[in-house]
Amino acid sequence: MTREKEIYKVTIIGGLVNLFLLVFKFVAGILGHSAAMVADATHSLSDFITDIVVLAFVRLGNRPKDKNHDYGHGKYETLAMTIIGVALMIVAIGIIVEGAKKIAFWARGGQLEEPGLLAFWAAVVSIVLKEAVYRYSIIKARKLDSKAVEANAWHHRSDALSSLGTAIGIGGAIFLGDRWAILDPIASVIVGAVLVKVAFDILKEAVGDLMEQSLSDKIENEMMELVRGIPGVVKPHNLRTRRIGNHYAIEIHIMMDGDITLKEAHDKATEVEEVLREHYGKETHVAVHVEPLE
Repeated sequence: MTREKEIYKVTIIGGLVNLFLLVFKFVAGILGHSAAMVADATHSLSDFITDIVVLAFVRLGNRPKDKNHDYGHGKYETLAMTIIGVALMIVAIGIIVEGAKKIAFWARGGQLEEPGLLAFWAAVVSIVLKEAVYRYSIIKARKLDSKAVEANAWHHRSDALSSLGTAIGIGGAIFLGDRWAILDPIASVIVGAVLVKVAFDILKEAVGDLMEQSLSDKIENEMMELVRGIPGVVKPHNLRTRRIGNHYAIEIHIMMDGDITLKEAHDKATEVEEVLREHYGKETHVAVHVEPLE
């Protein structure tokens, strides 16, 4: 199965789970009179939308290089990751605002309705299903080296955490009595805060890639060691790196004996390219600049 089809399979499985949960949780939240569950259902709706985004953008990102895209279309995956982060941030802020309104209403002496057991069991089912989908998705994301699938996996995990907080809040409101109904909106605010952090981390990485952020020091040091280990190559320097979707782009200067022939210099530069592509994938873009050693 091709990488693109594997990503489709993972995303479709997650999408079907999200579709089931968003319907189940909306019904449970409304019938169970739970603000936390309705907020959780909204989160599942955002998950379902991001599944569609991943399916659309991964297809675009896997298109081959063409006349107008010499470096391929990998940035579409990064764009999908950005959209996922923005969607999650919007949902998280909305959850916090709605929960805060209910807390303020309670603080002014208002009576909050006690949530029902249906909402509690909906949260439990959501925890189990979303944690299972997260584990499946994160394994596949790392195997396929897809940042979009990885971001979507964390979206699944955030939904599991959201449901855990919801279950605690709803459970407390149900089993501790009417005066503890405030736990339900408090749980929704805590869940929203967790989601803000997850969304921020996703956006930070996605924006970094869109702004041509260099790869980590660990990866760049590893690249330098690989090049230094090639016989005849001296003082590799001026390393420049960036990510293009799930591939790397590498530019590096190397020094060699100035008395060797042009063909020998070319062959050695080609060897450097082959070593880097063998280590980081055949789609890695490598540009080697050769300088004479004085």
